Amino acid sequence: MNFENKVILVTGANSGIGLSLVHQLLERGAKVVGIDLHSDTLKAMSEEALSFYDCDISSRQAVEAVVEKVLDAHQQIDGVINCAGIIQPFEKVQDLSYDKITQVMDVNFYGTLYMTKACLPHLLAQQEACIVNVSSMGGIVPVPGQGVYGASKAAVKLLTESLYGELMNTNVAVTAVFPGATNTNITKNSAVAAPQAAGDQKSMPIMDPDDVAKQIIKGAQKKKLYVHTGKDSKSMQLMYRVRPIFAVKFIARKMQSLLS
Repeated sequence: MNFENKVILVTGANSGIGLSLVHQLLERGAKVVGIDLHSDTLKAMSEEALSFYDCDISSRQAVEAVVEKVLDAHQQIDGVINCAGIIQPFEKVQDLSYDKITQVMDVNFYGTLYMTKACLPHLLAQQEACIVNVSSMGGIVPVPGQGVYGASKAAVKLLTESLYGELMNTNVAVTAVFPGATNTNITKNSAVAAPQAAGDQKSMPIMDPDDVAKQIIKGAQKKKLYVHTGKDSKSMQLMYRVRPIFAVKFIARKMQSLLS
């Protein structure tokens, strides 16, 4: 897909991978609409091709309202990149509160679903359009202490794969993204205490958001269904596909010290 002069909506646009996507899409000549719960960083940017809206994507009414505002301002939507997401506290399922479970599912899964459904009729009206949904390595391999987060991202994975099948004969390309470890503020933005890192950091390097964003855009341009960023994401999805039980036990051992 060619992003030049296209209206691309990015959720989670105020920081991390989302903010990197905003910068790189602007460099490619796109008209970017940044969506976030708080858009203070976006407000500080003086880009004519950038507009931004505060929106709680866990609210269907708020999402539908902001999409209408985007249409009023731009008359079209050519792409949506669902990048917004939060993690859960590093707790076992039995210890995780129902309020936190609901919040994680509402933001990660329902937020993605609401934005996709609100934009899809308008995407189908364009000659060329895209949907890019950011899942997670945790949506492929179960991570103890992040069980509900992983479930929400696995739901995003399956939703995106279903959309790919439903839209494969249309003008709308669909991409699912599985970032590995990335240097973002997701723990802070999720109001979650960051745990001490498990395992050997040298064997699992943390990617820069700019590099992740670059791979996402490249994958969307090539209309790829799957984009795995980072050696950890690529190796874990391969391990899980070939030896799933071994992969589950491997991750469980890595996370054991965080849950004791």
